[in-house]
Amino acid sequence: MAFTLLHTDPASKARAGELQTAHGVIRTPIFMPVGTVASVKGVHQRELREEIDPDIILGNTYHLYLRPGMEILEKAGGLHRFMNWERPILTDSGGYQVYSLSGTRKIKEEGVKFQSHIDGSRHLFTPESVMELQRTIGADIIMAFDECTPYPCDRRYAERSMHMTHRWLDRCMAHLEKAPPKYGFDQLFFPIVQGSVYTDLRQQSAEYIAAAGAPGNAIGGLSVGEPAEEMYAMAEAVCDILPREKPRYLMGVGTPVNILENIALGVDMFDCVMPTRNARNGMLFTSEGTINIKNKKWEDDFSPLDPMGHTFVDREYTRAYLRHLFAANEYLGKQIATIHNLGFYLWLVREARRRILDGTFAPWKAEMVAKMDKRL
Repeated sequence: MAFTLLHTDPASKARAGELQTAHGVIRTPIFMPVGTVASVKGVHQRELREEIDPDIILGNTYHLYLRPGMEILEKAGGLHRFMNWERPILTDSGGYQVYSLSGTRKIKEEGVKFQSHIDGSRHLFTPESVMELQRTIGADIIMAFDECTPYPCDRRYAERSMHMTHRWLDRCMAHLEKAPPKYGFDQLFFPIVQGSVYTDLRQQSAEYIAAAGAPGNAIGGLSVGEPAEEMYAMAEAVCDILPREKPRYLMGVGTPVNILENIALGVDMFDCVMPTRNARNGMLFTSEGTINIKNKKWEDDFSPLDPMGHTFVDREYTRAYLRHLFAANEYLGKQIATIHNLGFYLWLVREARRRILDGTFAPWKAEMVAKMDKRL
């Protein structure tokens, strides 16, 4: 299993590469649809494969641990078989969910004690237990257990948290050495850079994570409320340190503009709930800008959802029809919008990759950022 860097854009730090995993090749830059509980909301697996066509999707350790539970997943032979998905899967470690449960969790050196959002039951995640959970889930790429600091974050807290994340990383790696994968294929392990929005802490963390020698590396603790300029500054500082020959994954990012800007800084992998969540609320991302399909202005607009035609829904349905479905509160409206948004996101990273390979990324990116910043 290896990452091959194919080309770097001459006018930026954008990269095109290939990451080989047990369930297939991931062509980077890539966006990973979020399948939190073994399901990308509103889309069944056949549509994912045939229309959206992602190289990889994401599952969530915290949610899968609670439902359906490890006993069911192990009996099924892992998440791939359970959800009938034969392509690569990445699982996050639950660190972000722990961050989001700030009112019902306690963080200590041992790990994190938290209450289930489902029934209030109490649980403990440690670096070792989270590695074991991800062994049982059986994803192709698994993440280190970390603490995602909030924004704003006191510097002293950010520094203490960063060092604890590093100690947790050492414990994760020690556990993986004595706990082999369960389903007959290797898993790629990614540690996570932390440090909030403090450049020197980010650099220090990036150096520690790079020294771990893992197959890939991730950048966490961003897209948690900080201004976009600070996100970009931290991503650039980290990418300048992380190994050139390893893939870089920016967790939880973001808008189409965020993705293009971070690709230009050297990031290879992204995930975010925004395309699916916003779709269910009537916001469409298009190659011409964003659309609130609930607005009356689309009532008699019989043009395609996006003239670029990223998936069958763009070719088969009009803005007027989708607006009607939302007005009538029909479930089909949310489904069409979800397929559209995911199709757009995958088109965006694939087109970015094509432009990197042919040397036209920088001017194309500038043109797309200007378009996608607009509300139609």
